[in-house]
Amino acid sequence: MKLIIQIPCYNEANTLPLTLKDLPSEVKGFSEVEELIIDDGSTDDTVSVARANGVKHIVTLTKHQGLARAFMAGLEACINLGADVIVNTDADNQYKGEDIPKLVMPILEGKADMVVGARSINKIKHFSFIKKIMQKLGSSFVRFISNSNIMDAPCGFRAMSREAAMRLNVFNMYTYTLETIIQGGQKNMAILSVPVGVNQNLRPSRLVKNIPDYIIKSVITVIRIFVVYRPFKFFMTVGLSVFTTGFFIGLRFLYFYLTFKGSGHIQSLILASILLVIGFQTILFAFMADLHATNRLILEDLQYRMRSMENKKVD
Repeated sequence: MKLIIQIPCYNEANTLPLTLKDLPSEVKGFSEVEELIIDDGSTDDTVSVARANGVKHIVTLTKHQGLARAFMAGLEACINLGADVIVNTDADNQYKGEDIPKLVMPILEGKADMVVGARSINKIKHFSFIKKIMQKLGSSFVRFISNSNIMDAPCGFRAMSREAAMRLNVFNMYTYTLETIIQGGQKNMAILSVPVGVNQNLRPSRLVKNIPDYIIKSVITVIRIFVVYRPFKFFMTVGLSVFTTGFFIGLRFLYFYLTFKGSGHIQSLILASILLVIGFQTILFAFMADLHATNRLILEDLQYRMRSMENKKVD
């Protein structure tokens, strides 16, 4: 059994040595434990530092592409290297390496396909009040969409089986954390949470430049995920809401038309007509979006089959 610990990096020369030092060299249940670095277009000495600290596997992205792309590039490389289980952690030494055995144990025991670390959000001192609220809201949203009980969905400290990794795709450019859990839930993966600790904060978050930026990107991410993974429910809800509003405004016009012998309130008729047309078109679009989502699932299944065949050849 091989375990590969992947670490997406972007200009992490200062913190990477601490992160690597904190990782276990042996984990119960695995005959091999290796590290893999994804260099996301770093302009510092991240790669040199990784090699100096004994990292054998380095994936290089020639241009900075963001955390989500780096995460997926790492998964692809880990699969090709024959990993049975993959652990993802951050390069800023946020997570405790000693918790890795807890992350992988449910997978080894056959109880989970994916395991996500659960931090004690309220006890993290460097998290602002707004960030704590957004973290909790994001986790609640993910639990609703994925039908899982994940307590800390934005946590990047997670483990997954080889099969789970081959089934994942990330469309979001901002982050992979929420989307991968929702995908796992939709693909009927067993997803569990285990409590994990955090180390002292070494640098400001790269994802959170400022609170307004974090809120805007988080809201956009949530809306995009909802549209991608629950398109029928999203567009049908919007369409019915608009159509119903137009219907009642139309009833209002009819009431005044019949009561006051057709005088006035022509603006209600115009507004009702517009809302009824928009609502009806949105309802039709809901069915088209649902068909598109079905086609996407078929393509993802074909992609999984191709990955399986390719990696059988490699193995």
